[in-house]
Amino acid sequence: MATFNNRKFAVVTGGSSGIGLELAKQFLANQFDVMIIAEGPDIHSVAREIHSDEATVYPQEADLATPEGIDRVCRVLEDLHRPIDAIALNAGVGVGGPFLETDLDAERRMIRLNCDAVVALAKYAVNQMVTRGQGRVLITSSIAGTMPAPFEAVYGATKAFDLSFAEALHHELKDTGVTVTAMQPGPTDTRFFERAGLENTKVGTDEKDDPADVARQGFEAMMKGKDKVVVGSVKTKMTGMANEVLPETVKAKQHAKLAEPGSGRKQ
Repeated sequence: MATFNNRKFAVVTGGSSGIGLELAKQFLANQFDVMIIAEGPDIHSVAREIHSDEATVYPQEADLATPEGIDRVCRVLEDLHRPIDAIALNAGVGVGGPFLETDLDAERRMIRLNCDAVVALAKYAVNQMVTRGQGRVLITSSIAGTMPAPFEAVYGATKAFDLSFAEALHHELKDTGVTVTAMQPGPTDTRFFERAGLENTKVGTDEKDDPADVARQGFEAMMKGKDKVVVGSVKTKMTGMANEVLPETVKAKQHAKLAEPGSGRKQ
């Protein structure tokens, strides 16, 4: 029977696969118990796979794109009676394609998950952390949040929101003992591109970063209290650096070449 007397407690949204699952593993390897949250029932089998005799993994099935799902998570956390030492607000989806053709309902759902859920759960966790005078928050943005993102126009805007929100909150909380870190991955080897309808794009078919590396770098930056970090390969980090200085029109043109439907077949 696992005991949590000397273990901290972390929460990871989007914890059933990809970067979120790897973040959960990072927490477990660093003396945290963890709650992993995802929409589908596979979160329970994932929890069984990553648990150990030394650590407790709490699976929670919830649709964070709905107010009901957010409320359910907050109630479960209240009933658990464990202070949140760290939270990784990682759940997110993409919608790819020309804006004139993409589905509005899918984009509005994406806004609720990528933005509204982040704000709501940050509000819940940060209030608790500030009362205790300590805590770590990691918000998954993207390097797409530092550029116009043609053919992912709404997705890119949600990630720009996450980046701005995280950096503003980092400043507001600078004297509280609580830190907020924006994690900015590049293209990563997850199910994101399939779910977003980007499989036939150049970015969808190009080589991608290892989610384990992305999660490790993000976890380390969060524990150091950094305000933001571009994570992944050298190529991704160079792109992040370039985005700090390139004109928006240039970045938009570059992103369009990567995300335009059918670009994966072009030579």
